[in-house]
Amino acid sequence: MSTAQDILKAVGGPDNIVSLTHCATRLRFQLVDASAINQTEVESIKGVMGAVPQAGERYQIIMGGAVQNAYNDINALPEMQTRREPTDAELKAAARAGGVRGRFAWVDSFFEFLSDSFRPILGALLGASLFITFMSLMSTLGVIGNWADPRVELPVGWQFVNLLWQSVFIFLPLMVAYNASKKVGADPWVGFAVMALVMLPGFSALGTSDAAYTATIAGSDVTLVDIFGVPLTIFSYNSQVFPPLLMAGILGPLYKLLKKIIPENLQLIFVPFLAMLIMLPLTAFLIGPIGVFLGAWVAGGLGAINAFSPLIFAIIIPLAYPFMVPLGLHWPLNAVMLLNIQQLGYDFIQGPMGVWNFACFGATAGVLYISWRGKDVQMRQTATGALAAGLLGGISEPSLYGIHLRFKRIYPRMLIGCLVGGLIIGIGGTLTSQVTTNAFVFTSLLTIPAFSNIGLYAISVVAAFVTSMVLVIIFDYRTPEQKAAAQRSSADDEAATAEPRVIVVGDVESNQSKQWVAALGGEANIVALEPVAETRVRVEVNDSSAVDVEALRRAGVQGVVEASPGVWHLIAGLEAAQYAEGMRRRVASVQPA
Repeated sequence: MSTAQDILKAVGGPDNIVSLTHCATRLRFQLVDASAINQTEVESIKGVMGAVPQAGERYQIIMGGAVQNAYNDINALPEMQTRREPTDAELKAAARAGGVRGRFAWVDSFFEFLSDSFRPILGALLGASLFITFMSLMSTLGVIGNWADPRVELPVGWQFVNLLWQSVFIFLPLMVAYNASKKVGADPWVGFAVMALVMLPGFSALGTSDAAYTATIAGSDVTLVDIFGVPLTIFSYNSQVFPPLLMAGILGPLYKLLKKIIPENLQLIFVPFLAMLIMLPLTAFLIGPIGVFLGAWVAGGLGAINAFSPLIFAIIIPLAYPFMVPLGLHWPLNAVMLLNIQQLGYDFIQGPMGVWNFACFGATAGVLYISWRGKDVQMRQTATGALAAGLLGGISEPSLYGIHLRFKRIYPRMLIGCLVGGLIIGIGGTLTSQVTTNAFVFTSLLTIPAFSNIGLYAISVVAAFVTSMVLVIIFDYRTPEQKAAAQRSSADDEAATAEPRVIVVGDVESNQSKQWVAALGGEANIVALEPVAETRVRVEVNDSSAVDVEALRRAGVQGVVEASPGVWHLIAGLEAAQYAEGMRRRVASVQPA
């Protein structure tokens, strides 16, 4: 079967899918029932770099740069064309389940809103960043003048080339408005139209009319014009992202309210009309200016830290990013970078951010080396795809979700790489000049020419990469027990088949497996074990009286049943295969071969 068919089968078939979307690296499933998914089976599929079960019947499969093709291939399968549509009850249950996110649900929802507002346009942003890199390279080589300086007039041909990236970044607010409005359940084209108002040439022209005047607001001089006696602030909204996010945050609840109070047979006309009637002037007069000032306030705060000590700033950013990215906290910083470029003409955050990215990729390179040396086919496949996505695209999610967050020993090594790179870029920037860039780019190998003080930037990211890689190679990313068991398992698999495969057991499963083995009477009491029926671990023991049922339950076993004398079934859930493998490796590493 193809990869698409394997994935479809692993998630329960087409009738189990409520919806399927994707981001830059992951397939995102909303399922009718996610309890039957075999995690090990999913992660063993060719091309899959990892899987992320989530609350509320949601399930994500990491595909790296191949995610778009995988998404298209799944939707093109004949089974998907004839699949049963979910019932209203299933859709409502999925919607209710989607809200189960823990104690602070609004925090999760907020960061998911930010992420989904940007993720669909990552491809366009990445493409535009490569155009920017090309222009920077041509300027560095002396082929053209400073492309980022509006006072420098480029030859007409190069003016056109310089427009290629601007088509994305100038109209970025419209893209964000569309995605954000869609995320909150409003008509995305209404959100697009509302944001488009403040980007019209005619809107900007109001600031040059005879009625325009200047006033000081929040310490800044702004242009105002009175509209029927109400002051309207005129800004350039090019590349702004805070205003469309705020606009969508209000448009969503408004849309739901209008749908409640307007009869269904009139909603097609009057819901969008009334939403636009309210949101168009509200955005122009209030939401838009608030968004601009909010972005300026955040950017000003970071700028103050950087002005106080570029060295401290260069250390904080790389050390903070490994914790910000998994939580989605990096999206607001991306917005600040765009704002810095618009207002200052350059950005000072992306240089230190590049240090973190390359430390992340270096750790992945270390894992790749170890998996290649140890003949761990599955991890080698995961690390290869993650490293390619990082070095060529500047995307860290495949490394984080596919590898780093699963093995706790990686983060300390990666953080040392961040610190080394941050110290180099910070000290070097203090002695010479700070690393900046004139445009928003993804920090990859291909975009290095987009940075000023390119030598310092290159040295810092190489140092971060090499430090993390070497530390992972020397000290490994697994515990000694995991390492020994993986080596033994790899040797056993190699003797049994030409294509060895090792089930990846994370630290959580490894620790719990150790407790389960102890509760079963220790390694010497276990005769055999294997996963059965997808959710259980079958264990044969020498002496059933040595089995501590209460200790097993305290250690996380959902149920314990003695199926026959000396044969116990441990109900472990969807991670049964991982727990069984963890227990097997524990027994194998202690008992003589």
